Amino acid sequence: MAGGVVRRKPPASPSPLRATLHTLWQDKHLVLFKTEYTLLVVSVLWILEIGINVWVIQKVAYTEIDWKAYMDEVEGVINGTYDYTQLKGDTGPLVYPAGFVYIFTALYYITSSGVNIRLGQYLFAVFYLITLLLVFRIYHRTKKVPPYVFFFMCCASYRIHSIFVLRLFNDPVAMMLLFAAVNLFMDGYWTLGCGLYSLAVSVKMNVLLFAPGLLFLLLSEFGLIRTIPKLSLCAGIQLLLGLPFLLENPVGYVIRAFDLGRQFMFKWTVNWRFLPEWLFLNRYFHLLLLAAHILTLLLFALRRWKRPGESNLDLLKEPGKRSIPASKNTVDHIVLILFTSNFIGMCFSRSLHYQFYVWYFHTLPYLLWSGGVKKLAHLLRVLILGLIELSWNTYPSTNGSSVALHVCHLIMLLCLWLAPPLHSTPVEPQKNAPVKDKCQ
Repeated sequence: MAGGVVRRKPPASPSPLRATLHTLWQDKHLVLFKTEYTLLVVSVLWILEIGINVWVIQKVAYTEIDWKAYMDEVEGVINGTYDYTQLKGDTGPLVYPAGFVYIFTALYYITSSGVNIRLGQYLFAVFYLITLLLVFRIYHRTKKVPPYVFFFMCCASYRIHSIFVLRLFNDPVAMMLLFAAVNLFMDGYWTLGCGLYSLAVSVKMNVLLFAPGLLFLLLSEFGLIRTIPKLSLCAGIQLLLGLPFLLENPVGYVIRAFDLGRQFMFKWTVNWRFLPEWLFLNRYFHLLLLAAHILTLLLFALRRWKRPGESNLDLLKEPGKRSIPASKNTVDHIVLILFTSNFIGMCFSRSLHYQFYVWYFHTLPYLLWSGGVKKLAHLLRVLILGLIELSWNTYPSTNGSSVALHVCHLIMLLCLWLAPPLHSTPVEPQKNAPVKDKCQ
């Protein structure tokens, strides 16, 4: 006190937590729509998913489809059979690469020779939660999809929960490894990412649908010469994993593990139910789908993925020697190309079975919100997601459900084609030397 005047202390500044909560309260009506709140929303949903998975495991009956066959197949290896043509289970011969054998051998021992199915369900629940973490990180980095959509992507999908914790298919394991590889690509760890990608392929071959997009990205990022070692790494991992079986019967292993011409059964198809069975089984129809698949990939690679003004030969050159100044692929560029590559493969697949839904389910929101049709309102996008979910949940599939699935695929493909080209990040002149891989 001086001269009878009392000095007041300045008001204390609010704590960061209090300020954050105040902002959230003010924007509460926008939390589900603003991408800035993606991390908050997905964190809440991930915690809810723990309870949902426990409830599903405890309350919904497990359905035996392939688990016993998986255990029979790996049991043959455990007993000393390395000839792939001699390995089989209840549902037929072993048709997956060697990575599947090693992972499910571990599960065989953990679940007491495959008998403790409840423990296996909880292990697959962990796989599900890890997959969600990896997927949510992709969406958090890209900030393209409004947070309310993530409810439909996890909590509301019965089919996906069923594939993971009620059926114990190998497809979720492959996709978990794939999304881990995508996260590494986003962070610039291309060599590590390629290694993990090859591990995913070794569990199930569907991951090869991402390969055209990955090849394009590697060429764009490094040029042909520096891409070859990464492709060699992928091939080397396949050889190393398959070595015990290749030494025993190399032809048998390659034919069984990488059988691209395997015939699917008409009764299980989700996407071609409206066709007569003779056409579904026709090899010329399969060749037509393959040609359409390759043509669509080429069109997207040359017209949508490639930078305007860049020649096709520029992709083969090192970034510093190209006619257009070198540029880095953004996170959006990486994710969109990989997801689109896989989606094109799904559109022209010879057959889609119910467990194949997990091959592209978690990528659908990103693709829908990446489309170039601005008038495709939020409600219409959600409607497309709902129709796709309904098509995959219709059992047995009908003419209507198959047609609806193709219509949704066509709309999404057209929207992706009409999307404006993604801009790469320019590289500063002093960094015009070869692009660095973070693990080098």
